[in-house]
Amino acid sequence: MFEASVVARSLTYRVRDATLVSNIDFNASPGELIAVIGPNGAGKSTLLRLLSGHLQPTEGHVLLDGVDTALALPGQLALVRSMLAQGERVDLPYTVAQVVEMGRFPHRREESNSARRDAVAISEAMRRTDTSRFADRIYFTLSGGEQTRVSLARVLAQDTPIVFLDEPTTALDVAHQERIMREAVDLSRRDRAVVVVLHDLNTAAVHADTIVLMSLGTVVARGKPRDVLQEEMLSATYGQAMVVVDHPFRDCPLILAADS
Repeated sequence: MFEASVVARSLTYRVRDATLVSNIDFNASPGELIAVIGPNGAGKSTLLRLLSGHLQPTEGHVLLDGVDTALALPGQLALVRSMLAQGERVDLPYTVAQVVEMGRFPHRREESNSARRDAVAISEAMRRTDTSRFADRIYFTLSGGEQTRVSLARVLAQDTPIVFLDEPTTALDVAHQERIMREAVDLSRRDRAVVVVLHDLNTAAVHADTIVLMSLGTVVARGKPRDVLQEEMLSATYGQAMVVVDHPFRDCPLILAADS
């Protein structure tokens, strides 16, 4: 059973005179799927990169499984957290199977690992993302949505207790959006801490345990979907009138854009 958590305190990130993230406290626990939402430029992707250790904060600190990301070695972090970054690119002529296999690289020195265990993890990750049929294709010849699914398969194969996903449903058709979000939920139900950046408010409403609403580099609200997805708060944050009603067949809110 996994027990690793994410704890961040007073996170601030500046680039020259611009403050992209300002004084954010954040935590994620095993068994929890947190959706980070907010308008363009809110700081969502920057926050995810800070939490994952891909960026170091100007102020504050992040602990992953109790380890400060500023002090951890890359190999140490790779065993604790995996990340699907926004707009990932692989320009070298790797096959899909080789890209997914990269997720197993951090485990190469573990005594409990084996070639068989790697093969099983890779095969299962490709099955769960519906990418097995692409195994011998060159990665960069795939469509954007197909590449996203392959990158998620790499994340699944990495098999870490903490998972960060930055807009994993971008460029996917409806069926694969649902499939990918079900995988994210399933990860959390298997005691992973899962943090997902989403643009689609209704996807967040359906699948998230907790929603973090951001605007201008700060956290506006955090809580259960029904507590955060309120008409007045969403309308003010997005600069667009919103209407929130009960979903007709799911136990969650349904968010609609209203006439301005």
